[in-house]
Amino acid sequence: MTDLIPAAKPIIGDEERAAVDRVLRSGMVAQGPEVAAFEGEFAEHFVAGRPVVAVNSGTSGLHLGLLAAGVGPGDEVIVPSFTFAATGNSVALTGATPVFADIEPGSFTLDPSSVEAAITERTKGIMPVHLYGHPARMRELQDIADRRGVALYEDAAQAHGAALDGRQVGTFGEFAMFSLYPTKNMTSGEGGMVSAVDEQFARRVRLLRNQGMERQYENEVVGFNARMTDLHAAIGRVQLTKVDAWTEARRSNAAFLDANLRGVVVPPVSEGAHHVYHQYTIRVTEDRDGFVRALKDEHGVGSGVYYPIPNHRLTSLAHYAPGLDLPETERAAREVVSLPVHPSLSSDDLHRIVSAVLAVAEAGA
Repeated sequence: MTDLIPAAKPIIGDEERAAVDRVLRSGMVAQGPEVAAFEGEFAEHFVAGRPVVAVNSGTSGLHLGLLAAGVGPGDEVIVPSFTFAATGNSVALTGATPVFADIEPGSFTLDPSSVEAAITERTKGIMPVHLYGHPARMRELQDIADRRGVALYEDAAQAHGAALDGRQVGTFGEFAMFSLYPTKNMTSGEGGMVSAVDEQFARRVRLLRNQGMERQYENEVVGFNARMTDLHAAIGRVQLTKVDAWTEARRSNAAFLDANLRGVVVPPVSEGAHHVYHQYTIRVTEDRDGFVRALKDEHGVGSGVYYPIPNHRLTSLAHYAPGLDLPETERAAREVVSLPVHPSLSSDDLHRIVSAVLAVAEAGA
């Protein structure tokens, strides 16, 4: 039996283990100096030095960012439906209404024309997702936000290091969130980072993550316990020294797949976009689910479908969007398959992935 090539493979090495051990020996394992150092290093590396606040998950980052932006009951935030449920959930958790817009077929990110059509007098902000590591159309979305007098936020959960026209994602919106879940381009074990437009905004996020207090027992607002631990931050600091090389490996792997795959639609890259390939997502226009099964069962190639059920059709969120028609979102949910692109792939793995896709595509032709 051929070993399965996994769709994703977290990389945790001896340096990460040593960093955790160092924190355990220090006796300071909750939020402390490692978190503060990680915030500063992440800010310089990914968001041009904007203030950054570490939290315990990407979902917490979205939730607290929206709350810090003043989003709440009576407000609407426009989001894509073609994304992980955390995007819509985070809006709903503030008491606001997620309003789902369609995506453009190439980048799988928000279609600006669909966004503009969804704006109402209750719209507080627009929150695109830089899905799969491809930046959303921020130029057009910023123009819409400016003209219509609404805010712009960023879900950059999958987009560490992505850029548009040389500007890093995470520096466009009033806030942005990066996830540090194990399968992301870098990890802290679990966690999230919120980049903020200024120090005042960052302070609001810090208050919200720490029971509403900056100084112990001097609670200023009603807050949460959404702190990152020093154990997680120590892992993240090590990963931060490796992520650029891993990203280049992802981009190299994607280029090989682009050059060699046939019979499927490979992911296009928009002009001016720097894609970091959290996922390498193709389209299979006939019997996607059979294609996925054949890759695994016949060729030992893992893959993922992100996402088979759009947010606006999930039981948890469908009541926000009765009767909504998002044709490109529905088509993507039927067709997408994410192939392995992670940095642990060998040359033999890449050739096997290509051979498998060609064989399955030809068999289904």
